[in-house]
Amino acid sequence: MLPSIQSRGMKTLNFGGTDETVYERSDVSKEQLAETFKDDTIALLGYGPQGRGQALNLRDNGVNVIIGQRPGKTYQQAVDEGWIPGKNLFPVLEAVEKGTVVMNLLSDAYQSEIWPEMKPLITPGKTLYFSHGFSVVYKDQTKIEVPEGVDVILVAPKGSGFTVRRLFQEGRGINSSFAVYQDASGKAKERTIALGIAIGSGYMYETTFEKEVYSDLFGERGVLMGAIQGLFQAQYEVLRANGHSPSEAFNETVEEATQSLYPLIGERGMDWMYSNCSTTAMRGALDWWKPFHDASKPVFEQLYKSVRDGSETARSLDRNSQPDYREKLEEELREIRESEIWRTGKTVRQLRPENLNK
Repeated sequence: MLPSIQSRGMKTLNFGGTDETVYERSDVSKEQLAETFKDDTIALLGYGPQGRGQALNLRDNGVNVIIGQRPGKTYQQAVDEGWIPGKNLFPVLEAVEKGTVVMNLLSDAYQSEIWPEMKPLITPGKTLYFSHGFSVVYKDQTKIEVPEGVDVILVAPKGSGFTVRRLFQEGRGINSSFAVYQDASGKAKERTIALGIAIGSGYMYETTFEKEVYSDLFGERGVLMGAIQGLFQAQYEVLRANGHSPSEAFNETVEEATQSLYPLIGERGMDWMYSNCSTTAMRGALDWWKPFHDASKPVFEQLYKSVRDGSETARSLDRNSQPDYREKLEEELREIRESEIWRTGKTVRQLRPENLNK
């Protein structure tokens, strides 16, 4: 049974003084989805976290979708979730050949590796879809030159594949950006918006391939993942060095942030969260946010330059294509997982009321 869907429509809104057009779920009805893609076979490549979320939402929306996946653990997961080998689950290149819309959600490194075999199968009249501008924007490094005569489009959900799926099942939908790189059909934008709704977007805003990849790589390395781990670790270490217990240091660094304050920011904004804390907390935050801003902005500027000039891409492609990539990755993740702060976090999470009986 499909979730009950919240609907509005396309509109122009003011974002901090700048007018932007957003496209919402109600712009494309389920009947319009069926009509738009009635003659298409959508071949989604890669059943990883992002691919899985988008594929299941497409299937639930009644779109004719097949999966292209290499053998292994992820292939077996697809089978376990109802995809049938030889019917709607195929080897990657066979799926590309069958598809009229090819959704390339393979890893960035594997996209580059398989492209020489894939490109001849992307024939005129097809649509080539990405959820990240990486391979196209950094074509000098990835060697991915898109063929002529095909629509080349992008829908980039602003969240993990897990969130894409969960928000769809809740009847809400993920925020996404979309872009058209090449419009061979004359209908690329219309079809991109429809695909964005079909994969589970709640609302979408338009961007370019370049701006998507720059902002995405910058955000992941910055506030979304890299910077936040660095800040958590630094504050925790200072507290521990000054005699605070692990549980106290973790609660004052991570638990209160993620369980109490960050949800308030998400619901009502930073100013509202400030104004609903104690006067002492508010005074301290107002006094200290600018020193943190001044200390971190040069690092962010260095990071953006590294993203824009391709340094981040070169490093990512090099490391992620090495034969021992997974072993080295596991070592780096183990360093975080086995650090005191996150071992402490595991115990703290067990004490949350919802986890007491688990």
